[in-house]
This record gives sequence, C-alpha cells and structure tokens, in this order.
Amino acid sequence: MRRLNDWDKHMQKLLVVRNDKIGDFMLAWPSFALIKASLPNCEISALVPSYTAPLAELCPWIDKVIIDCGADGDAGEQAALLNEVKQQHFDGYLCLFSTMRNAWLGVRAGIKLRCAPATKLAQFLYNHRVKQRRSQSRKPEFEYNLELTRAFLTKLQVKPIEPTAPYLQFSAEQIAKRKQVEFAELDAKSLAMVHIGSGGSANNLSIEQYFSLIDCLAKLKPELHFVITAGPGELIAAQELVNQLDTAEVSSQLYYSEEGLKTFCEVLACAEVFIAGSTGPLHIAGALDVPTVGFFPSRRSATPLRWQPLNSQGRHISFSPPAGELTQEDMSLINVSDSAVKINLWWQKLQTKQVAE
Repeated sequence: MRRLNDWDKHMQKLLVVRNDKIGDFMLAWPSFALIKASLPNCEISALVPSYTAPLAELCPWIDKVIIDCGADGDAGEQAALLNEVKQQHFDGYLCLFSTMRNAWLGVRAGIKLRCAPATKLAQFLYNHRVKQRRSQSRKPEFEYNLELTRAFLTKLQVKPIEPTAPYLQFSAEQIAKRKQVEFAELDAKSLAMVHIGSGGSANNLSIEQYFSLIDCLAKLKPELHFVITAGPGELIAAQELVNQLDTAEVSSQLYYSEEGLKTFCEVLACAEVFIAGSTGPLHIAGALDVPTVGFFPSRRSATPLRWQPLNSQGRHISFSPPAGELTQEDMSLINVSDSAVKINLWWQKLQTKQVAE
C-alpha cells in the first residue's frame, strides 16, 4: 500500500482532463502552469478533444497531448482511447471536467490516484474529491481549477508554486511578422478586434449592437482600426457587420481564420484590445493578456465573474444586462453607447498606466 508521503516521489506521469470547449480549456492553463512549476520532473499529458489539441500543443506546460474521440465516438474509438491511456501507465489523474464517462476512464485505465470535484454521482469513482460547489459561481472558473489543483498537490504533500499572467506568449518577432502579413497597410493604426460569434454557454450582442458599439468607439478613438474576426460558421454574420461599417466609413476589415488556431492566436496577439461575448476567442485573448472587453448574461452559470478571462488585474472589463429572471439573458438591455464611453475611459487609464511603467 503506497503511503501518503510517497505519492510525490512516484508522480512521474500525470493525466489532466479538460475535454470540453475552447474557452473552458483556456481557463485550465493556470492549472497546467501550477502543476509544472510545482512538479517540474512530472510528465504532464492533457486529454482534450481534437478541436482544442492545437491549443494544447501551444501550452508550454503540457508535455503530451491525447486526443479524445468524445462521447459520440464508436466502440472501436472508445476502446482505442482506453488502451492508449492504459499504455501510458499514469500515476495520477486530475479531472478538471468531471463527467461519468471521464470518471470511468480513469478507473478502467487503472490509474491509482484520481482527483476531481465532489459533484454528482461521478464523484464516487474518484478516490480524492474536493467539495467546490461550482454551480454557485462564487469565483472564476480558472480559480475553481486552481483550487482543485492545489488540493491535488496538497495530497502529494507538495507546496504549490503559483503561476502568473500572461499564460500564452509569442515573441516580439513573431507578432511583428504576423502584423506584417495581415495588417501591413495600416501604418500606425491601433487594432481593436471584435468577435461576434456566440459561445455555447452565453448569448452575445446582436450585429446591430456591435455596429453601434464600434461606431461609438470609432468616434471616441479615431485612431482605431476594427478587425472583425470570424471562425467556422460565423463568416456571413461577420461580413454583414463589416459591410455596415464600410457604409458608415468606419475603418475596418474582416479576418476569417483559415490557417488554424496557432495562427489565429498570433493574430489575436496583435490586438490592442479584444471585444467579444463569452467565447473561446475571448479566453485566448485573455491568456495572451491582451486587454479584453466581455459581454455576458447575468445568469448565475454564465456571469462575468464565473467566466472571467485570464487577464492580469485591470486588463478586463465586462458588461451584462440587469439581473432578474426576465432580464438576465436579454442582451438587448445592454446600452452599448454607455458601454463605449466606459470602455474608452477604461482604456485611457490602461494606456496611462502603461506609459508610467
């Protein structure tokens, strides 16, 4: 029987699970940083779906990536995944996204130490559980992830070494090269990027609201050039917004991501500010510590607090409709003209602070 204080000596290979959406995965990056700093000799693997695998490959604290076939995978794919996990002989299993399927994977793979939040029936398939009550949304999702990770390290009797932003970085040379490729004709214009696609967990502003917001910001800050970003399934709406901005003679262009997530991340790193609803791109921008503006519903499971991006202090501002059963998801109640004024004042303070530093 392995003793408690022996776990850290034997924790040579750890599997961390966050196999849901892009934004959720980005909010796990502080946990990966915390583990690698605290257990520098441990090989960290991440179980992720195929659409977040390029991001996992960018993460400096992940050594190996295992692609999950998902719950919809056929019997052969599920068996192959289990076999792949078994063959790795992991010493630990840290499940940041606990489902019954994820819980059984750790058990069937024979991983001895399995840690997850104490929630739902799946918790009984883990031998180290942490009571978090995430459904109450009293802290950011990344803090819940960190809390669970600290508890896992405490189980190992390892002192946590806390991470700091930014979590995703590109060199000045990489960013300069990407700017030259994508935005060479803009001279001294400042890039404000706007993503109007809607994430699965939250509503977003309408095209009309985004037009009004951008029009107001353009009047307040004429030096801005607006880049409307779009991913798969978002091109038509993004082009419609660009057409409206062209008619209003607002400096703008469309960026449609066709070269994969790594290139898209480099593009976002070029921004002076990034504006979006609670989407994956917002959380990528937050990991880059690009100043972010987020629009969120007031529903408890989707509030600005729960889905706060990874920006360092003061580099994120959020807006929501009034709280209330009938108003909490009605994004049309957000006054975008007032939002534009507040964004301008917030940004001026940021710029003043940057000059002072």
